Amino acid sequence: MAKEAEKEMSFLEHLEELRWHIVRSVLAIVILGIVVFIYIQWVFDQILYAPKQGSFITYRAFCAISERTCFEPPPLEIITVSLDEQFITAIKVAFWLGFIGAFPYIFYQFWKFIKPGLYDKEQKAVKGIVFICSLLFISGVLFGYFAIAPFAIKFLGSFTIGMDISNTVSLKSYISYMTMFTIPAGIMFELPIVIFFLSKIGLVTPKFLRYYRRHAYIIILILAAIITPPDVATQFMIGIPVMVLYEISILISARVQKNSLQT
Repeated sequence: MAKEAEKEMSFLEHLEELRWHIVRSVLAIVILGIVVFIYIQWVFDQILYAPKQGSFITYRAFCAISERTCFEPPPLEIITVSLDEQFITAIKVAFWLGFIGAFPYIFYQFWKFIKPGLYDKEQKAVKGIVFICSLLFISGVLFGYFAIAPFAIKFLGSFTIGMDISNTVSLKSYISYMTMFTIPAGIMFELPIVIFFLSKIGLVTPKFLRYYRRHAYIIILILAAIITPPDVATQFMIGIPVMVLYEISILISARVQKNSLQT
């Protein structure tokens, strides 16, 4: 029924509807970004700078386990190299945090646009997808913040090629790495949803996923190497969870195939 109603809309009407969904999504990012910008000093002190402090929860958790697993970040001095760097960086941070905070609403708008084009049976099959996708994305972002960032800061901040070189980092560089540790991880955590849809339309099967498991692992490690700093430990920190998600995706694909055979 939903799909038949969707066919009655013209191409220009579809474009107009898509435009309003995009406008609402952008407004959500802007509104949350403004809120972040208002409290930007607190955001930097309590959130963005936290992983470089020895009191950060990840360091304390590992130290609580054992003395052998205990580690702390090196002292890092953050500097600016241009007059407008702090202002521009604050705007970028407000935008990215606005995007992260608005992601559930953005995906909801995306889902509202494509949902009418699905049959009622297909809509029921993906019930709760907005919540699941949002949960996976936020989980990936939090994983990048609490797991990847501390280990990367420890490794990169401690690595040295000479005693005459001090560990100072520009504000722009530090925020760029913090962004790279979190948002790509959130996107990669959407793998089970992608596999679900590809399985629904018949492009992938559990047999296909099992056969190309080794190839997928290599691709995952390559992607992890691209979005993380050049150290093996950090690459595996993001690669292994995505591999686990890949195995979960195989189970999801098998469930989809089983349900399609029964109907």
